[in-house]
Amino acid sequence: MTEGNDVADWWRTAIIDMEPGRIHLRGRPVQELIGTTGFAEMIWLMVTGETIAGPRAGLFEAALVAAVDHGPQAPSIAAARMAATCGVGLQSAMATGLNMLGDVHGGAGEQAVELYRLVEAQGQARLGATLDDWREENGPYLPGFGHRFHKPVDPRAPRLLALVDAAAEAGAVSGVHAGIARAIEAHLAWERGKPVPMNIDGATAVIFAELGCPAPLARGFFGLSRSVGILAHAWEQAGQGGCDKGPTPPAYRWTYDGS
Repeated sequence: MTEGNDVADWWRTAIIDMEPGRIHLRGRPVQELIGTTGFAEMIWLMVTGETIAGPRAGLFEAALVAAVDHGPQAPSIAAARMAATCGVGLQSAMATGLNMLGDVHGGAGEQAVELYRLVEAQGQARLGATLDDWREENGPYLPGFGHRFHKPVDPRAPRLLALVDAAAEAGAVSGVHAGIARAIEAHLAWERGKPVPMNIDGATAVIFAELGCPAPLARGFFGLSRSVGILAHAWEQAGQGGCDKGPTPPAYRWTYDGS
């Protein structure tokens, strides 16, 4: 803190500068951004402080679009719908859903970015050894691969990878991480003798890695994307009504295994 400016220096930010009649976001007047900047581009500018355009912006937006929803069986969506029947407001229902996103539900994208960069650093020639090391440290499952519902393919992954390929051909990204992800997918299929599909986390992680995102941002951007589905489901449930809905219909009971 500077002397005599202790209150102003309490919060320091390069994101927004503001005084009466003036709002600058990342150094740009807000009125120049309104109507000229897409929402995905605005997210990138606000979070990273950089502009994004062309095929790179298209990739970022595609990743956000692809992960918006996965149905009421997804914990984040189910929680938001249940909350919407409990007398809370729409924003509280959204917060309930977002708070379900953690290491297991919502964290695989961050972990997949870390995995891709580890493979990149160690070289694809030792791919099998790198994957074995990862599993020894983190458990048997590789983030971004396999899906309990979408078999033999997650319909979102091939489309996202095709967009990465097109952006790489245009010189907007390297395509290195797309190649790594495909190599992991092929290795898993060889190991198990059956397809192990790349899932939405693995495919969006390719995009975030290609765009140079720090791994934790992959999780943050997933949360932004999934908040759209959470809002949609919370709003739909609010319209449908219901009172204190739990995860199953009232006729179903839990298993009691106490004495």
